[in-house]
Amino acid sequence: MPSILIVDDEANIRSSLRGVLTREGFQVDDAPTVAAARPLLRDAYDVVLLDVWFPGESGLDLLREIRDGSPETTVVMMSGNADLETAIQATRLGAYDFLEKPLSLERLLVVLRNATAARSLASENRRLRESWATPLVGESAAMRSLVEQIALAGPSNARVLLAGENGTGKELVARALHEASPRRTMPFVAVNCSAIPEDLFESELFGHEKGAFTGATQSRRGRFEEANAGTLLLDEVADLSARAQTKLLRVLQEDEFTRVGGSRTIRVDVRVVAATNRELPAEVAAGRFREDLYFRLAVIPLRVPALRERREDVPLLVEHFLARLASETGRRAPAFAPGALDALARHDFPGNIRELRNLVERLVIMNPGARIGPEHVAAALPRPAAGRERADAATPVTLAEAVREFERRHIDSALAAEGSNMTRAAARLGLERSHLYKKLRQLGMRAEE
Repeated sequence: MPSILIVDDEANIRSSLRGVLTREGFQVDDAPTVAAARPLLRDAYDVVLLDVWFPGESGLDLLREIRDGSPETTVVMMSGNADLETAIQATRLGAYDFLEKPLSLERLLVVLRNATAARSLASENRRLRESWATPLVGESAAMRSLVEQIALAGPSNARVLLAGENGTGKELVARALHEASPRRTMPFVAVNCSAIPEDLFESELFGHEKGAFTGATQSRRGRFEEANAGTLLLDEVADLSARAQTKLLRVLQEDEFTRVGGSRTIRVDVRVVAATNRELPAEVAAGRFREDLYFRLAVIPLRVPALRERREDVPLLVEHFLARLASETGRRAPAFAPGALDALARHDFPGNIRELRNLVERLVIMNPGARIGPEHVAAALPRPAAGRERADAATPVTLAEAVREFERRHIDSALAAEGSNMTRAAARLGLERSHLYKKLRQLGMRAEE
């Protein structure tokens, strides 16, 4: 629910506003002075409803501090004896609106609803600008089945666990679930769990107050608050540490938390969609993932197919990527010859759709002609490293050579599946990271291959 801090020196105004706004579903705190409001502002509020005049103080000073320390907070000024110059000054300092006393409760509620809606829209626009958003593309049986499952699961509030290899488009499926739900007009927030340092996990997901730790120069909302009333995607959820899994489990059970360094309990209504490229039941059996958290997340398990399981969709995906490139570059995209599309469809694409997209972009950039032929595709596809090809089936191969060949291919596959991330590839292979580096040297391979 949206949170509001009322700062006014008149007790009756604070009391009446608190009652009205609480009934309207807002979470409300209040303070009688600017000095009393400052410690409360260590919490991040959606809106601050701020009077202009206080005995010996000015609300405009607090407005400046809020804009400097917590620019995402919306400030609505109010006054019973302010002139036009004061209203203009407040607006220039960043006030969202200026209300005259006695307040019209109807107008106040309209302003507050518009302000919170504007915050949600701005947050969602930022997320969309940061993401590489694209619709689901494909007519294969595997994709038709997935789309049917999305249509069934989307309208519910049930948590969904997406399983699939890297690059298969799990985030796009999560967005499709969001768009198919009643939450579609509310924020969609994605967070990559593997990219969050252990010591910043709580701050990233639950937010923190100003001064909560070194470097916390201002209060900050966490991803759960940003996704309130919407959808939160926890990507690479299997990479969470045991401690982080425990913290996440509690929030999923209670639908509430406190920010780092805070004391106020914050309730949220968030639909959680989790995604992983690992087999979570196997992670549970190995003791690396909490069983109770797994069952909390996997209310509806969905599997996103690998590209090699839907090869008939390759021409459609190529056409889609070509249209995007043409739109982005303003130049006409070349045509792919049927032989070129066949060559692409035969490739296994261990990096899945992400690898295909990158390959199409490379082909378009490096071949400025009007046509992409099979020879261009053959030249662009990864080639086996020297010594990995068998020149002749009749050539005798020793057992040691066969073992080395198997190891090289197995390691290649793991690296491709994990986007060349050595840590995750080592985990997939059941090796220590240092052991994987040693094995690469023994096989004459380099990490960047």
